[in-house]
Amino acid sequence: MTSFPVSSSILSATHLATFVQSRYNLSINTTCSLLKAGVNHSYLITDGDTKFVLRVYTLNWRSVTEIEEEIKLLDNLKQHGIPVSYPVQDTDDNYIQELTAPEGKRYGVLFSYAPGRKSLSYSTDIHYRVGVAMAKMHLVNHNQNINRVTYNAAIMLEEAVVRIQPFIDNSADEFVFLEKVKRYLVTQLDELSTSTLRRGIVHLDIWYDNMHFDNNGDITIFDFDFCGNGWLCLDIGYYVMQLHKIEKEETEYQLKLKSFLDGYESITPISEAERNAIPVLGLSVFIFFLGIQCNRYENWSNTFLNEIHVKLFINLLIRRWYNYHQLPEGN
Repeated sequence: MTSFPVSSSILSATHLATFVQSRYNLSINTTCSLLKAGVNHSYLITDGDTKFVLRVYTLNWRSVTEIEEEIKLLDNLKQHGIPVSYPVQDTDDNYIQELTAPEGKRYGVLFSYAPGRKSLSYSTDIHYRVGVAMAKMHLVNHNQNINRVTYNAAIMLEEAVVRIQPFIDNSADEFVFLEKVKRYLVTQLDELSTSTLRRGIVHLDIWYDNMHFDNNGDITIFDFDFCGNGWLCLDIGYYVMQLHKIEKEETEYQLKLKSFLDGYESITPISEAERNAIPVLGLSVFIFFLGIQCNRYENWSNTFLNEIHVKLFINLLIRRWYNYHQLPEGN
């Protein structure tokens, strides 16, 4: 009997353990377990006291060139002492593995394990350290270029809203609001395109879910899957908006915001123009990621990705941030 075609599959952790053990010369006691399934699938590889994370890219998500560019970026950051999870070579000195899945060819990369663990709401001191780590990374990436996406208004806003559109009633107040905000943000990003804001390679997704903190408060940043080119303060704006999302109490938010910005500026200054751009850029990245969720529906298609989720995202995140900064809606 011919197997029915598949659009997205989850590869067997048991078989991946054997595959990784062979390719990376690990012990026969190597185990593998699924950590997270989404746009990419992440597996925890354990060999005694040594841990790794295997990222398996979904079908047609990243090209070999895009993956190679991420690997080069991480190697460079590691060489400069930036605390990142870095790619690991197999016994043949290859970073990228080809995996024949039911839906087609997929790719896998093994990464070092970030020590420590995630934390949702952490101390002002840790926020200071995140600011330091981000600033050091930006110093390395400033005026650098990578052969990947360049983030601009078309990609973060125009394309994102087109992808969101099928998931919500287009006459709903939330979508009408989103369209107005998009038009305003597009004009703002167009103006920023001629500005002197620092440019370089950005992570674009630095938030609590992509960092581990050890018992000493040391930070390791991981998941550079969305790295690309753009204004460095895209990272700042997204981090600040994530902080605002988590810290509902204004006093706590302001204390942690100041600590993060102080940490960053202990390494390199943030210009007044960059500070002014934070609300616009943070909001643009959030809209971009909602568009990613909708675009990769087959990887995220469970009960949360529906019209209710989209409306909540717009009301509780986008509209809340807009109201907080009193940004114009556009026409």
